[in-house]
Amino acid sequence: MRTTRQFLTAAMLTAALTTLGLAGCGSNDTTATSATPTPAASAATTLTIKDPWVKAADAGAMTAAFGVLVNDTDKDITVTAAASPASPMELHEMTMKDGKMVMQPKEGGFVIKAKGSHELSPGGDHLMLMKPVKAIQAGDQVTFTLTLADGTAVPFTAIAKPFAGAGESYDPGMSMPASAMPMGSTKP
Repeated sequence: MRTTRQFLTAAMLTAALTTLGLAGCGSNDTTATSATPTPAASAATTLTIKDPWVKAADAGAMTAAFGVLVNDTDKDITVTAAASPASPMELHEMTMKDGKMVMQPKEGGFVIKAKGSHELSPGGDHLMLMKPVKAIQAGDQVTFTLTLADGTAVPFTAIAKPFAGAGESYDPGMSMPASAMPMGSTKP
């Protein structure tokens, strides 16, 4: 007849061997994924977003995200789309039309030259949050995903900040005289 001690020892040994056996069922072939990174993974690790921030706004009020897109590769990278759980999004630019600066979707996306950078700023190119589902308050962290032309997804998080800027508005059809455009640094 077995003692309780012998039974517990046998049970623990069986559990340990079962755990080791199950762990051995997984693939040990890590060379396929780690030795040769895919081009998409390479692009994602070399496009970075410096100083990302989003303008605080009320729910439903259009707002925008900014920062500096940095390309450390030897090839141009194109950002073709942006997404966020906070709001439907578009890539936008400011351009002159009939003597006024107007906001419009950026056709073809943002091209970041090889070994270069591209600034997203108030009064310039930006990531437009079309209709935030809830208020974005100063201090909130908002997650985003940029989509590159090759299909790579580049996630980042931006901090919400209050910003009055040059009094720009992110309402549809927004325009302002060129003299009202901000000059120099646009950081809050």
